[in-house]
Amino acid sequence: MAGTKRSWEGTLLRDKDTQADTADVTMSDQSSQILSIFGTFRDELDEHHDRRERLTKISRDITALSKKIIFSLQRVRTLNAPLPPNITKETTSRFAQITELFKTALPDITAPLHKHRYARQISPGLQEFIEALSFHHYLETQTLITIDEVRARLLDGAVPVSEEDYLMGVFDLTGEMMRFAITSLSSGVIERSEAEAESNIMYPRLAAPQAGIVFDLREVRSLAEALSVPRKHGWMFRDLHKKVEVMQASVEKVERAAYGVLVRGSERPAGWMPDLSAEQVEVA
Repeated sequence: MAGTKRSWEGTLLRDKDTQADTADVTMSDQSSQILSIFGTFRDELDEHHDRRERLTKISRDITALSKKIIFSLQRVRTLNAPLPPNITKETTSRFAQITELFKTALPDITAPLHKHRYARQISPGLQEFIEALSFHHYLETQTLITIDEVRARLLDGAVPVSEEDYLMGVFDLTGEMMRFAITSLSSGVIERSEAEAESNIMYPRLAAPQAGIVFDLREVRSLAEALSVPRKHGWMFRDLHKKVEVMQASVEKVERAAYGVLVRGSERPAGWMPDLSAEQVEVA
């Protein structure tokens, strides 16, 4: 029987084969732990990419429905009045579909770690929804919807709406107001008082609805130009200047159209219709 080898300190000495087996077992355990860690990372990344794709798809669907609402609202010809029944039916149905889409996205955008992580995925659809909702609100009331009213429409505030998304949606609203104003101004309605009619002297004025939307656009422009956004806001700071330029161009188109009605229109005989084809081509 072979004896047990010990060191001078009295500890057991293992032969080379035993040491090699022990080393293999130790390395195998370490490799299993590392693979397990990376497996967890893989699963988290897969969930992350799936969530991003899911929210991007929802955002695109919301954008498409919001654009359909805007197209329907552009058929309206009155301001500060209830919408026609057929338009109300169309917009109500599509707003309900958008609400269901937000319900689907709610778990992915309200979790503590996801609220800001996936803001860029849902933001385009949210901004387009705010544009459609604010345009709908403006046609009915001729007022600008507030951020609190927007939040109340989105599942009673359950969907997070940032100030950045609200402002970007309002900037986009000016484009729809411009299209509505161009269509309204194309009627060429100029008001005259009774005294002007009797004296045959004309001081041209736009009709109240037309003058109102021109005034509203100019007021939005003045407020937007006074807006100061720090650089720390990142992507909003980059997008803001482009949005402001587009908004300014929209207001200038409406001002040129109003000029054509007031100044050039007053020099033409009764029944003359202003030529706004240039503005309409630019809008398209």
